[in-house]
Amino acid sequence: MSVRSSSRMESGPKQLARSLTGPWWAYLLAGIAWVIVSVVILRFNIASVATIGLLLGALFLLSAVEEFVIATVRPNWGWAHVLLGILFIGAAIWSFVTPYGAFWALASVVGFMLVVVGTMHIITAIYSKGLNDAWWFGVIGGLAEVFIGFWVSAQSYRAQAVFLIIWAGLLALFRGVFDIVLAFEMRSAESGLERADPDRATANR
Repeated sequence: MSVRSSSRMESGPKQLARSLTGPWWAYLLAGIAWVIVSVVILRFNIASVATIGLLLGALFLLSAVEEFVIATVRPNWGWAHVLLGILFIGAAIWSFVTPYGAFWALASVVGFMLVVVGTMHIITAIYSKGLNDAWWFGVIGGLAEVFIGFWVSAQSYRAQAVFLIIWAGLLALFRGVFDIVLAFEMRSAESGLERADPDRATANR
């Protein structure tokens, strides 16, 4: 097989898949972890401020790990995911050191956080359009986060605190479902490309 033929084989869907995917099972495990975290967070109420602060720290830490993993398999937007991962690590350390203060501080800026995170989710979902048939699910979730972010910014301080709990739990749940769906779509795409390679190789000889 010539170099030119090999180059053609690397183009199109295969090149897109390689730029978007990593180990599909990593996304599956991350999705399951997100769902578990969401269930734990939603079981607490406003009286468990310190505990929720620690759980938010774990949420930020998990977010940081996932952002760094995504950065390694999506070079075009790698810098953005690395930057977001660093911010998540800082937020995680802060939440672990001062969980009570972190909770109330985050409650005061939860609207702004929703806008930023929602925007990132929209970008990520659109970027995975060529591989993930459920990409629109991520777009809808991201748009909802942006809309709610602007809305909650106008609410009272205590209402923002209660919403922070609900948002953190639902955010983890949405992220978990999205990652699980993406994992199976990635696995399906990889299997399809593996079956298609022999035919492509024959056609390009």
